Amino acid sequence: MSSPILHIKDSYFFEVPKMMWRSIREDRSDFPDFWVACDEDYLAWEANRFLGECGSIELPGERSELLSNYSHWQHADHKNAGKTFQAFLESSDWFNAKQDELKQNLKLAKSSKTKPEEARLAQAKVGELEAWFTDWSGFQGNARDVAAYRKEAPAWSQQKITGYNKALDGKILIPQPLGKLRNLHEPASGFCLSKFMIIEVAVALLAALIFIRLANRMRGSDRPRGRIWNLFESILLFLRDEVASPAMGAKDAPRYMPLLWTIFFFVLGLNLMGMVPWVGAPTGSFAVTLGLAAVTLLTGFIMGTIKFGPLGYWKNQIPSMDLPIWIAIFIKPLIFAIEVLGLFIKHAVLGVRLLANMVAGHLVLLGVMGIAFSVQGAMSDSWWIAAPISVLGSTIFSVLELFVAFLQAYIFTFLSALFIGAAIHHH
Repeated sequence: MSSPILHIKDSYFFEVPKMMWRSIREDRSDFPDFWVACDEDYLAWEANRFLGECGSIELPGERSELLSNYSHWQHADHKNAGKTFQAFLESSDWFNAKQDELKQNLKLAKSSKTKPEEARLAQAKVGELEAWFTDWSGFQGNARDVAAYRKEAPAWSQQKITGYNKALDGKILIPQPLGKLRNLHEPASGFCLSKFMIIEVAVALLAALIFIRLANRMRGSDRPRGRIWNLFESILLFLRDEVASPAMGAKDAPRYMPLLWTIFFFVLGLNLMGMVPWVGAPTGSFAVTLGLAAVTLLTGFIMGTIKFGPLGYWKNQIPSMDLPIWIAIFIKPLIFAIEVLGLFIKHAVLGVRLLANMVAGHLVLLGVMGIAFSVQGAMSDSWWIAAPISVLGSTIFSVLELFVAFLQAYIFTFLSALFIGAAIHHH
């Protein structure tokens, strides 16, 4: 069972209408390794290999009982689907008890209150348990072998292959030369290219193409010509006069305009990608929005340090106060701690605010569509009710989401200007 909001999450494939990209794999060998590794038959085959690897270890139950419990555990929660037999055992009380035993013996071995004989026994037990965990960590690597499974296991039925092809219809898998996938939404190892990464690069290249071309045109004229040129110049003047200058002052604003303009159009481009069918907005991901907030934080830190010096930057976090020395000794350290904590919190909130607003729009659209299809499901001949709800509701909220895309790009840029301005000016 998959999560109902996977369509707004990052993934390692691009989704298009199924009729445009059919999966026509004819044999198990045609499927990617990560897809085979999530198959129930493969996981059962791997579990038996794992049990063979750890045959010398006393496990918490009989072999048949463990395999049965493992199958039940996989189906009990969709989060467990595709997880290994070792992951199942590591979620058990038996494995947690092993970890607790190691911690207790480490504590005894290092405690000065432990008697020498008890400390020696505890240290010996620590060595034994650490060797056990070292062996344990290697079992999964020895058990996992997709290539061997392809050769040894019976061929998949045509029914299974047909079902898997239907599941992959409309999914254009992204090649992963530098990493391996666990499934369509999680990396297993290495550096894996995701859909949002590619969209971010595409938006950055598109912005560079537009503005480099526009800059070349500006070199040959002293005034804007044409609708596109006027549009972008009006946005630039707005950001300079209504965002940067009030937040940073007229003297410092021109220095930071390239950064603020880049932030605005990059965030706007990512937001608008969410309006394109089957694409998705990268600003619906924590990694993206917190990364953008980190750019603002680092810019303020670097430029503030250059202006005030390493100690002066942190000293500037304390607002100017005319206090007697005996009060300042107690009050200023507390204010400094609060201000530094607030510095990181407000930048974290900057990223979370953008993410929450972008995800909310997608969830509202999902809710509207869900209501329409629920009505149709409850009343088989009610398409004339479900269709207007779906079309009208989606149109209204899509227009609202388009407005939010521009608004959130403006708010993110405005707050970035405020935070950078605060870092380069005395409080």
